[in-house]
Amino acid sequence: MAFENFPQNDQPETVNNVVVKKDNTKTILFAVVAALALGMIGTWAYILIDNNKNEDTLIEKENTIATTSSQRDQLQQDLEEAALRYDLLKSDNTSKDSSINSKDAEIKMKQDEIRKILSNKNATDAELSNARNMIASLNGDINVYKERIVLLEGQKQQLIGEKAAVTQQRNSALKNYDSARVLIKQKESKLELGSTLVATNFNILGIDNKKSGKEKVTSTAKRVDRLRVSFDLAENMIAESGEKEIYVCITGPDGSPIAVPGMGSGTFTTRNGDSKTFTKKLNVEYTQAKKRTVSFDWEQNSDFKNGEYKIEVYNNGFKVGDAYKPLKKAGLFG
Repeated sequence: MAFENFPQNDQPETVNNVVVKKDNTKTILFAVVAALALGMIGTWAYILIDNNKNEDTLIEKENTIATTSSQRDQLQQDLEEAALRYDLLKSDNTSKDSSINSKDAEIKMKQDEIRKILSNKNATDAELSNARNMIASLNGDINVYKERIVLLEGQKQQLIGEKAAVTQQRNSALKNYDSARVLIKQKESKLELGSTLVATNFNILGIDNKKSGKEKVTSTAKRVDRLRVSFDLAENMIAESGEKEIYVCITGPDGSPIAVPGMGSGTFTTRNGDSKTFTKKLNVEYTQAKKRTVSFDWEQNSDFKNGEYKIEVYNNGFKVGDAYKPLKKAGLFG
């Protein structure tokens, strides 16, 4: 046959007298399996490498987040510490000048801006860095604030010391002034006492006004229309010349002061500080070292009663003289 001259694949081959049998199918199968195995190994290797990369990226992200969170926490703590220092300074120094008040507004503005950055969970490194710089600036402002307060406190203590010294000087001056005033007052009192005029030589008459126009002296109360009082102001070497106020106080037989406001009666203050009713006030021109006779009539708006009338004279608040005038009842034919 024509085919018998071709060798078959299944036929063994003799090499160097050794018979070798070829099996191409197994060889091909082995090659395919090896290729698949290599592919799977490559795939697994890729997956493992990719997973490692993802894990590294995740770890890196977690580390970044942790670092950012830690930075934010540290910045928040720094801010709280700065705010606490500032609040303590403010609470210890309630009185402030205008420069400290302006610094208050600036510090508060920085605090608000820093808190705004730290409240942002997605704050960038640049923003956190800015917050860190602002906290450093805030601490600087607080230090300036503190220095200003220390300066003001020093000035305050200096003023307190100066005030204490001035107060001591004032108290010493007041003490000396009070002592001098007491001495002056004592001398003035002595001078006033020495210049007080003395009333002497009293003469008190009951006057009966006749229809004819004539006057008649009487001691009968029923007939007395007015009392004529006269006295001398003795010579005084200390009393200066000029107008002197003389108060005349008349007390009726019943012990009551006689006063008619419509006729010039009133009250004055005695040297003891008591208020006393006067019947008549006289303004007398007096010449130093000379005797002056004073005379006036008292005509009241009511009848004179029988009994004893007391007449007292006051000058400079002192009682300087007195006298009495009895008025009797009318007789059987009076």
